[in-house]
Amino acid sequence: MVNCPVCDAEIDIEEDELDEGDLLTCDECAAELRVVGVDPLELEATEGEEEEDLDYGEEEEEEEDWK
Repeated sequence: MVNCPVCDAEIDIEEDELDEGDLLTCDECAAELRVVGVDPLELEATEGEEEEDLDYGEEEEEEEDWK
């Protein structure tokens, strides 16, 4: 049994069927989680990763070019 790293709810999953990199969703808080380790099973929240990958500098340049 593993707990959600966001809300600490128990997540009932077949741990032996998961691989590193798999995605799942917490039934309690709907957080998207990624398997980062399988022995022992370790999960991390993926929320906000897309925002971190954006290059805001390019976005500002495009807005200035548009004006």
